[in-house]
Amino acid sequence: MPATHLLTVDAPTDRLDHFAAARLPHLTRSHIKLLIDSGMVTVDGKPGKPSRRLRPGQAVAVTVPDPTPSTLTPEDIPLRVAYEDADVIVVDKPAGLVVHPGPGHPSHTLVNAILARCPDLAAIKGTIRPGIVHRLDKDTSGLIVIAKHDAAHQDLQRQFKARSVKKTYLALALGRIAPAHGRIDAPIARDPRHRQRMAVVPGGRASVTDYRVLEQLPDHCYVECGPRTGRTHQIRVHLASIGHPLLGDSLYGGRSPLLARQFLHAAALEFRQPRSGEPVRCNAPLPEDLAAVLSTLRAPRRPR
Repeated sequence: MPATHLLTVDAPTDRLDHFAAARLPHLTRSHIKLLIDSGMVTVDGKPGKPSRRLRPGQAVAVTVPDPTPSTLTPEDIPLRVAYEDADVIVVDKPAGLVVHPGPGHPSHTLVNAILARCPDLAAIKGTIRPGIVHRLDKDTSGLIVIAKHDAAHQDLQRQFKARSVKKTYLALALGRIAPAHGRIDAPIARDPRHRQRMAVVPGGRASVTDYRVLEQLPDHCYVECGPRTGRTHQIRVHLASIGHPLLGDSLYGGRSPLLARQFLHAAALEFRQPRSGEPVRCNAPLPEDLAAVLSTLRAPRRPR
């Protein structure tokens, strides 16, 4: 049944949405805005607006409807789980699996798999669904954290916004990167000449990637990358922008006979557990296809 929270304004406050968010921390601000816009939040018995100013003594009622069942279909897709508790699940996503449904991918996504794996998911923004906080490209493998309920989703969003989540990727780039460690600080936006791509564009969104060369091979660099921001295709764009695209990256470099996808793997992830605040650290080993490429490139070359 719908739950109604009866609140009394006990001090001057600037806005209805801010007041409700402070008093009901288990609801995200976006969810509260949806409730207000739907007429589910009243002030002295009358529907309010998000920006309405409140006075001490006024009565605010917030009605939260029963969660809406997801329109997505659970699918029994095998998952490698790196960590799981009542609030979050961390999955080692395989290459080729899309994170969430969209045009061209209406099903068989990570979200469909999570729905099957976690049938006890709580509502996020009023709908029973997994809480996607960050994404990995379809052909990028590795770790991704998903919230199981609204409060966890809100906390993880806050951690990502504060850039306190540490993500570590392993990449194989073409050529020799010098210096062997450094930072790429270059704004990223949609490529004005190629709308399917992102690019370093003046006036784009601030984007920062730290890197460290782990191993120099004859024609490639094995690199550890730490993105400090979370832009679309960030590592791929940044490395390509300095002349070292990823092996197998058909969008920013070129296809390779060694690999059918870009060599990029989210190998480590560190964040704070939303409920306890304790650190959570996860690691994912290099997938077989990427490990095989490294073995091939490390093998001694036979003289012609």
